[in-house]
Amino acid sequence: MTPPVRDPTTTLTRAYYSAVVSDFLTQPIESIRDALTQQHTFALEDLQKHAWTTQIQILKQCLHDLAEDGYLLLEFSIPRMGKRVDVILLAHGIVFVLEFKIGEQHYPAHALDQALDYALDLKNFHADSHTRPIIPILVATNAVPYANATRAFDDQVFAPLRANRDTLGPLLSQLAADFAAPRLDPLSWRDAPYHPTPTIVEAAQALYRGHSVSEISRSDAGAINLSHTSDAIAEMIRSARANHHKAICFVTGVPGAGKTLAGLNIANARLKDSLGEQAVFLSGNGPLVTVLREALARDAYSRAQALGQKLTKKAALTRAQTFIQNIHHFRDEALTGSHPPREKVTVFDEAQRAWTHKQTAYFMYRKKNHPNFSMSEPEFLISVMDRHTDWAAIVCLVGGGQEINTG
Repeated sequence: MTPPVRDPTTTLTRAYYSAVVSDFLTQPIESIRDALTQQHTFALEDLQKHAWTTQIQILKQCLHDLAEDGYLLLEFSIPRMGKRVDVILLAHGIVFVLEFKIGEQHYPAHALDQALDYALDLKNFHADSHTRPIIPILVATNAVPYANATRAFDDQVFAPLRANRDTLGPLLSQLAADFAAPRLDPLSWRDAPYHPTPTIVEAAQALYRGHSVSEISRSDAGAINLSHTSDAIAEMIRSARANHHKAICFVTGVPGAGKTLAGLNIANARLKDSLGEQAVFLSGNGPLVTVLREALARDAYSRAQALGQKLTKKAALTRAQTFIQNIHHFRDEALTGSHPPREKVTVFDEAQRAWTHKQTAYFMYRKKNHPNFSMSEPEFLISVMDRHTDWAAIVCLVGGGQEINTG
């Protein structure tokens, strides 16, 4: 398979704005805000502009002690998670995750959870964050000062801390001095790919044990037919790996024939890190992704409880995100660089709904600020898997009579 010529206009920046702190401190507030505005692809309200302005002002006041070593990223997109962090500060080898609540007079629990969730997503899914101390901080700008007690978990993620507009600077300086780690390359960190931690992969292997998740996608397809389908695709994947080539196959069937269940079985069976067969099930059906993740998480949580093992529902859901992902987040991550994805096997659900070149180019121009996009959605997704230099396999699940009307 010959890789298509890569269009340079397809590269997205993962952060709306990024710069070394020393440069950030000398740039006018208006130019930084304008850079954020240009990258924002949705309707921008005055409230958001005001929030950015206030946030920039506070950062300019509190980052002078970190000017030489610090690197700042505003509106940073966590790979494949579909989430944007207000501020990432890289300083003294530490990843600071700052969640701003402009005008907030308290430290609400949901905001603390949000900051911690961002930190955990980075730790679990961002390649250059696996071994780094990650410190989430909730910045409630108008809250009273808080007496923080720093506490790090075993994975070097810290319990979320609290700061207001006046205490943020001293808190950052103190943390940078107390918990300094080996220096990191900010550009390498910024562009590092999605890569689940080994413990996440191991847990994902066990998620489907017992197959209780099949209850939510039970079909009338016979077990023999489903077995034959899975076996044929498994043989195709084994051949691709053994002979170092790339392969694509299509599983077709009417609604209810069991395509989704077949795809889930195929992807789950390939979660074998030792064989280099990392796999992912990708779907553009947001509700389906949510339901399947929830089912896997409940299944894993229930089994852990029965065995007396410690596993929180949140941890189970995080692990399920490794296995089942939104195809749009997979696509957006691929737009940030030219590196191959972690997975060697991808299962694309509802592949008949992929867009033509015209529709894809229109979307990229309108929503992603990328004019002249040169590929259709299938062509781009195939080119992403073709970045692997040895082997890869694509499985497309195609439903008859379920095509989209336009594009």
